[in-house]
Amino acid sequence: MTVQLAQPARGSVPVHAVDREHFAALTSALDPAARRWLQTVGFSGAPDTHALLPTADGKLQAVWAGVRDASYPWVLAALPNVLPAGAYHLGEQGLTLDPAAAALSWELGSYTFDLYKAAKREPAQLHLPSTSAVQQALIVAGAMASTRDLVNTPAEHMGPGALAEAVRLVAKQHGATFKQTVGDKLLAGNFPAIHAVGRAADADLGRAPRLIELNWGKPKHPKLTLVGKGVCFDTGGLDIKGADGMRLMKKDMGGAANALGLAQMVMALNLPVRLQLLIPAVENAIAGNAYRPGDVFKTRKGLHIEIGNTDAEGRVVLCDALAYGAEGQPDLMIDLATLTGAARVALGPQLPALFCRRMDLARELVDRGLALHDPLWHMPLWRDYHGGIESDIADIVNTGKGPMAGAVTAALFLDDFVPEAVDWLHIDLFAWNTEARPGRPVGGEAQTLRTLLAYLEMRYGAA
Repeated sequence: MTVQLAQPARGSVPVHAVDREHFAALTSALDPAARRWLQTVGFSGAPDTHALLPTADGKLQAVWAGVRDASYPWVLAALPNVLPAGAYHLGEQGLTLDPAAAALSWELGSYTFDLYKAAKREPAQLHLPSTSAVQQALIVAGAMASTRDLVNTPAEHMGPGALAEAVRLVAKQHGATFKQTVGDKLLAGNFPAIHAVGRAADADLGRAPRLIELNWGKPKHPKLTLVGKGVCFDTGGLDIKGADGMRLMKKDMGGAANALGLAQMVMALNLPVRLQLLIPAVENAIAGNAYRPGDVFKTRKGLHIEIGNTDAEGRVVLCDALAYGAEGQPDLMIDLATLTGAARVALGPQLPALFCRRMDLARELVDRGLALHDPLWHMPLWRDYHGGIESDIADIVNTGKGPMAGAVTAALFLDDFVPEAVDWLHIDLFAWNTEARPGRPVGGEAQTLRTLLAYLEMRYGAA
């Protein structure tokens, strides 16, 4: 952990934050030599820039950091991996930063996925006084980093069995119960759709399909069910993807990783809920027993689904998990899934698509996400498009009848498996950064988790 909960140590260097608007006023008290130095290096308080201010004998006296605003969640994210190694603390000459934002941004700004390639250097450390807000920020940062690690890990080392082990370790850490239903036991347990998608994967290599379940909390509390799409690799099945489309399919379990990250936050912060986490984990592989276009399967809910395309597998595994979760009559059910390319075409990689039956709740979440700089965008559950997923030989088909409104028809498919009485959110996310920004390197990403956590805290209150 690069944020240390302690008072500044001797020799710690102050970091003074400043924005362009207040640059002149906040640096006016500096001695003339220091002001000239900032001018010489071209520092003017632009966001994500910094200047090292030396002493007369060449030592590091202070850092001046350009920021967007004092509470921006990525306010110091550009610093940990570029400042000289050592200890730093928040200075008093610049803007007064929100310590929680400083902690979150510094911790995530130091993130590196180093499972296979050692980090080039040790990040700088930030010393902050310990407060409940700072501690919560570090819990959130830790869960987000764990989410990134899961998404970044290649499928060779993150198959269904390995994903189950990751959930088991989190359950053990927080005193939750863990179980999984694996392979042909899915059929005995009435999870036929999950089994169908994953049955072609090599069970001897730990890749048999499974439903992973974690439960935590007190029976008296309202039930919160989280469902995450856990397709650990997606070849497309018999409707095989092209090479370019398959290149990033290790991230097709990004919904599961994000759901587990949110579950970690809920448990670590002891929210007063009865938590259930469900992850249908499969590898959509190709073999002689792979499920086929045109096949029809009876799902847990009893609806028959026709397979229009084996590459639309995410909604197939989710439908059994959603039906099972709904049987417990949760107060709220949230599913997170890297579900459709159509959502990315509509909104790009940075904006997860939110589908919600309640307009007021959707608007509240969008507004909250914008305020927290952790956005999601409301998309319609437009029921007039349901005809696009109606089958001639089954109840529904897992692909629409054309290329239009693909994210909507996918959401409508899932909608058929969630009773109207259940408060339900469906989030179609990308779980990946395609370009680097401070604190958000290229690779796996935790999306909407801070927004969802803030909403859950508001809905259910503190422990």
